[in-house]
Amino acid sequence: MDETLKKLEKYNYWHKQAIKTGFIRKFYLSKIKKYTGNSLIKVLLGQRRVGKSYVLRQIIDALIKQGVNPKNTFYFNKELVEFDEIKTHKQLFDLIALYKKNLKVKGKIYLLLDEIQEIDQWEKTVNSLSQNHKEEYEIFITGSNSKMLSSELATHLSGRYVTFEISPFSFDEFISSRNLPKNKASFLSYMKTGGLPELFNLTDAEARVHYVSALKDTVMLHDIVERHGVKDIPLLENVFKFIMDNIGSLFSVNSVVNYLISHKIKTNHETISNYVNYLVQSFLIHSAQRYDIRGKEIFSTGQKYYLNDLAFRNYLTSGFSYGLGKQLENIIYLHYRRLGYSVCAGSISNEEVDFVLEKEGEKKYIQVAYTLSDKKTADREFRSLEKIRDAFEKIVISLDDAPLGNKNGIRHVCAWELE
Repeated sequence: MDETLKKLEKYNYWHKQAIKTGFIRKFYLSKIKKYTGNSLIKVLLGQRRVGKSYVLRQIIDALIKQGVNPKNTFYFNKELVEFDEIKTHKQLFDLIALYKKNLKVKGKIYLLLDEIQEIDQWEKTVNSLSQNHKEEYEIFITGSNSKMLSSELATHLSGRYVTFEISPFSFDEFISSRNLPKNKASFLSYMKTGGLPELFNLTDAEARVHYVSALKDTVMLHDIVERHGVKDIPLLENVFKFIMDNIGSLFSVNSVVNYLISHKIKTNHETISNYVNYLVQSFLIHSAQRYDIRGKEIFSTGQKYYLNDLAFRNYLTSGFSYGLGKQLENIIYLHYRRLGYSVCAGSISNEEVDFVLEKEGEKKYIQVAYTLSDKKTADREFRSLEKIRDAFEKIVISLDDAPLGNKNGIRHVCAWELE
């Protein structure tokens, strides 16, 4: 254990080492800050490689700048090979105790535990320390599997935690990190590149393809295959590919089963349903349930799926030029999800409304179109929103060069000008 502590020292900042913070994720830091200074466990969820570790280091940097003794911050990343021997909650607890003893730490301790789901029964140590009445701890943890964390948190830490979903870079973060203007050209570049932070450091197209492919394989292996004992990996790959090729389209498990069977791939409803759920839990994809706007209820069948980042589609499928309208729809879905809205796919009188947004009693209705330059297309996009009779905001979003103004109270917005 002493040797492990020495290795841990390399990744901490106890001797006032410089902290590699990367691009500061102000959006998330400001949200998290509202919940600091208490015993609530801060849980950062999200797909692998979206920057959760960087956010933790940015939290440490902010704490030290606020006057916290660097020795009172403890950062542990279970993904690092050096810590393979730390497998159980008891070993983690003993490592923290050794750290306190050897560094003679006094006062409040900030624990930042990365990819905590890799520790067996991790919640026992986290729960014990968060409820310690003799010593004060503030705990931040990250994880890459939503179901595993949500189920265990609800069971063991009920009422004592708050969650934050960390996403790939937003458009605003993309242009800020690269010092680009906020215009259509930058937005198209964002659509083509995606928001995975590491891609910004890769200029070669082949290197980007290899990186995205390796990331997809890593997520599938660690967060799906190993965790759920998936046997048919090629089938899992085919399900993911089907969803990538059909983002934003109404989806049913039966449609996937029929598609695969038509391509001589044997499967069944239960297997495909499980695989889709696993992809959602790993944050590779997100779902939007169908919502009956007039009846104000969720449909029992059919929903839409969107990728957590367009890089998977752009670098692993047919390429950027195919389906620009659906790619734009994917980005708008992620934009509002990031802002904390629940996002559903709407329907009213057999007309589709791309998104029905709701947050804290507020609603918005959103239509997304690649372009409104064609009058027939413009009429169609506005028509479905015109059928909605309530007073909530209605917006049409497109990639047209300039905003087209309002029509019957419906606002048109260029995609790159969203708040």
